[in-house]
Amino acid sequence: MRATTRNRRATPIDEPIDLRSDTVTAPSAAMRKAMSTAEVADDVLDRDPTMRELERRVAGMLGAADALWTPTGSMANLIALMSHLGRGEAFLAPQGAHVLDFELGTAAWLAGGMPRPLPHDAGPGKVSATAVRRAAAVDDSYATLRPALLCLENTHNSAGGTVVPPEEHASVAAAARAARLAVHLDGARLWNAAVALGVPPAALTVGADTVSVCLSKGLGAPVGSVVAGSAEFVEQARRLRKMLGGGVRQGGIMAAAGLVALDSMDRLAEDHALASTLADGLRERGWRVREPQTNIVLVEVADLAGTIEHFAEVGVRAAGIGGKLRLMTHRDVTERHVRTALDRIGEVGPASTGPAGRIGGVGPAAPQERPAAG
Repeated sequence: MRATTRNRRATPIDEPIDLRSDTVTAPSAAMRKAMSTAEVADDVLDRDPTMRELERRVAGMLGAADALWTPTGSMANLIALMSHLGRGEAFLAPQGAHVLDFELGTAAWLAGGMPRPLPHDAGPGKVSATAVRRAAAVDDSYATLRPALLCLENTHNSAGGTVVPPEEHASVAAAARAARLAVHLDGARLWNAAVALGVPPAALTVGADTVSVCLSKGLGAPVGSVVAGSAEFVEQARRLRKMLGGGVRQGGIMAAAGLVALDSMDRLAEDHALASTLADGLRERGWRVREPQTNIVLVEVADLAGTIEHFAEVGVRAAGIGGKLRLMTHRDVTERHVRTALDRIGEVGPASTGPAGRIGGVGPAAPQERPAAG
């Protein structure tokens, strides 16, 4: 935990350190330059050439036939669900999945599917093949709500950025397909999973009919996600995107930043290492922290709202998710930021508590902070 000479002599950090999410990163200078010089066209009329380059590149990385840019990850997931689900059908997803808790019910409201959460019976954020087979089994009554889709998430955000390895993903996807369910993979942070496991992203998409990935989280692009699948799916998805208001004109300006973002995938390992440093430092100070697998650090506290308020007072911005405090490392956070944050947070106990002594298991629990999406 000793700081380097360079860190000790560096100018102190005066501004708040923002660890709420990896979505707070600002576009890099290289992204801004690429955006300013991007070749563009009307994507609705003629297909924007830079956007098409991005879509083809992502499709290749995911092992898919084709892909489609969308303004947001929620729209990418919704397009996939709308293509897979019909009214009177259900979809399965791990408890706490983004499509269940953080997309305003659009899976049911707009895609017409009834959600069925599955418990994490195979570890945090994970479901087993056995659980999928059991949930997919229904009787023959015409009045029975029948599942048609399994939605997986890798990494699982609310479980703490947990990673599903290739063999586990393939086993669960195979069980779903054997039960005649389509499979959608919400891979908003699939890049983090691939880097953490040291495998190409396509190794984590086997058996999935559709996959969504995000460019504006750890990769740091200012906007954009991509949904991938068969050529037939993308043709339908393009119409659904237009229906949802996602058709854009000279979208290459945004896609150019996404292309630059893809070149920086390997640096996500730095975020993961800093998350481990942060978790270690918090444990040394008495906080209850599980070892992160990627860039998300979850902290167990008795008073979530009070802890977030206290962190903000000392200059560390945090969020809550699933009843836990969430801290996230990202491209704009350095080792010096992490060590400064640890110094500001300090140890659990009366000396480091906020109002009414409500931090890290000290004092009565207060109402929980609204959970963070993304």
